[in-house]
Amino acid sequence: MKSNGNWIDAPPIPNTFICNIGDMLDRMTGGVYRSTPHRVLNTSGKNRLSFPLFFDPDFDAHVKPIETIIAKGRSISDRWDNEDVYNFEGPYGDYLIKKVCRVFPNLIGRL
Repeated sequence: MKSNGNWIDAPPIPNTFICNIGDMLDRMTGGVYRSTPHRVLNTSGKNRLSFPLFFDPDFDAHVKPIETIIAKGRSISDRWDNEDVYNFEGPYGDYLIKKVCRVFPNLIGRL
């Protein structure tokens, strides 16, 4: 995995799995749980299984921070996309479309 610009070893541990945190959990927890780019470098020489599962809020949902968690925040320069998930306003769908269009810029003309 990669975090703060550095690769982090994540050796296999029997009967476990790695879960990547998404932007909205980062937003809800004020940075207590931080989202990172989802990258893996398989150096085992063996096949690797990856099963993506995206659990997103409703397209029209307004995702707000959890009030009982003290927001730590972080600089937008820490993020691959320079987005500020802490100051985002509006429905989740607007955030998702903007994010997907940054990854796939040719889609913006099709929406």
